[in-house]
This record gives sequence, structure tokens and C-alpha cells, in this order.
Amino acid sequence: MDKTDKAILAILQANAMASLQEISEQVALSSTPCWRRIQRLEREGFIRQRVALLDPDKLNVGVTVFVSVRTSEHNEKWFKRFTAVVAAIPQIVEFYRMSGDVDYLLRVVVPDIKGYDAVYKRLIREIELSDVSSSFAMEQIKYTTALPLEYA
Repeated sequence: MDKTDKAILAILQANAMASLQEISEQVALSSTPCWRRIQRLEREGFIRQRVALLDPDKLNVGVTVFVSVRTSEHNEKWFKRFTAVVAAIPQIVEFYRMSGDVDYLLRVVVPDIKGYDAVYKRLIREIELSDVSSSFAMEQIKYTTALPLEYA
């Protein structure tokens, strides 16, 4: 991973729709070597996927809820079931296993409190949980999908 690879990744993180010509010009390479680098970065897994970032407000899912989950179940069978339940709920857009007092953290996007309540009821209906604590985001101060490249 050299400086040019990092520059290509930075460009694609900012705009996955950037044309090969735009990327080539910005990194001072001709199209063919630039394209080869992009293909290599994809093949090696540095680029997992190219996506479009959508506006949650325009899609009526502007409310973000962070859900802390605690469970008394700590076995593979329960974990696989929980993972399947979470995967089947489209409003849950992020899912993490945590260290510390909380076992799992979910990020949920919904139109309103009623929408979250439906997600909550579905979650507790489909899987046994010891404690569920929800926090509604009041304001999004920073949001980015761009990863820092300085450690690569």
C-alpha cells in the first residue's frame, strides 16, 4: 500500500462514482495503471463494495436509536439465533458485540418512536434478552463512512 493507493482509496471513499479519468488525473497516473491498481485493491479486499449513501430523512427513517442489549445467554446456539433475528430486521443497520457492561449494541433507523416500538416488540418477541436500553440520537454531529488511511 503506497501513497498512490491511499490517494485512490481516499477518492473512492469520497465518491465511489468517480470516473477512472477523474481518479487517474487526481493521482497523476494514466488510466491503465490506475485501473490495475483499483482492480488489485478490490481483489485484495481493501475495497469491499461500492455503495450509494442515501438520505435518511428523504426515506422517512431520520430517527436513529442506539440500543444496548444485555443477555444472560452466552452460548453459540443463542448467538446464532440472535444474529439471524437481527439480520431479518431491516431497521437494524449496525450490530456489534461489545466488551464491558453491554453485550451488544445496535443502531436502528426508523421514522419515529412508534416505528422503534415495533422493532423493539419484534426483537423481544423473537429472542430472549435480559435487558434492552434505548437512546434516541438528538442530533447527528459527525457521520462518515470514510475510514482513516494513515494506518495502512
